[in-house]
Amino acid sequence: MFTQPSVDTVSHGPSAVGLDLGGASIRVWASGHGMLQLGYPATPPAAGPGPVVRGRITDPAAMWALLSGLRAGRRRPLPGGAIVVACRPVGSDTSVESAVRGVVTTVFEPERLLFIDTVRAAAIGAGATSSPLLIADIGAHLTEVAVLADGLTVAARRRDVGLHDAGGPDPDAAVVAAVADLVRQVCRQAGDRQAVAAAVRGGLLLVGGGASRPRLAARIAGTAGTPVRRPAAPHLAAARGAGLAALAALRRGAMRP
Repeated sequence: MFTQPSVDTVSHGPSAVGLDLGGASIRVWASGHGMLQLGYPATPPAAGPGPVVRGRITDPAAMWALLSGLRAGRRRPLPGGAIVVACRPVGSDTSVESAVRGVVTTVFEPERLLFIDTVRAAAIGAGATSSPLLIADIGAHLTEVAVLADGLTVAARRRDVGLHDAGGPDPDAAVVAAVADLVRQVCRQAGDRQAVAAAVRGGLLLVGGGASRPRLAARIAGTAGTPVRRPAAPHLAAARGAGLAALAALRRGAMRP
């Protein structure tokens, strides 16, 4: 699906940065630095919403402060002028990108800022080589399901349900039902029936914070009717994939005459 450059390809000079601004935490992958994580000081449901709600920055000032502190608070601060690739939920409108752009450009002063769907970034970061691919990303506020083929999105859907919506006697029920329903919707939505059938036969790649819960993965497999597999560190897959995409863009730029 994607030719992955080595994570050590670029460690000096222009840098590559991948961003996953989630509902519960910030994850940044930077060449020469590796993975950086920062949880929000207050996250729902106990203390109200953080700076990102349902995939949208709702408190730009708080996000600016968090990213600025993360960038500067390293022994070797992240340099400016990087190629930055930021994750966005599937189906995001231009206002979502504009909010990210407004914060990221002031903090990182990037040479270029690019966007990638979170599910595509997670597939890259998980090292998924099968194509077509059925993938689900369960985050704090969102659940996304997509079929990818040859690195492109064949079909994708999302629902505003995530781990922070858990409640009642069965806290995982809403997420499990959402994934199963989204898988059915994606299968109906896709025009390439052969690709969808092959993706479903290959099983579901589960990423995001929800993939860190083995019992949740087992329930999804039973409800969705397809095998479920989880990569190592599934909650970091999207940020790492965005970083690798940034490295690839950096390398393409270096190859231009």
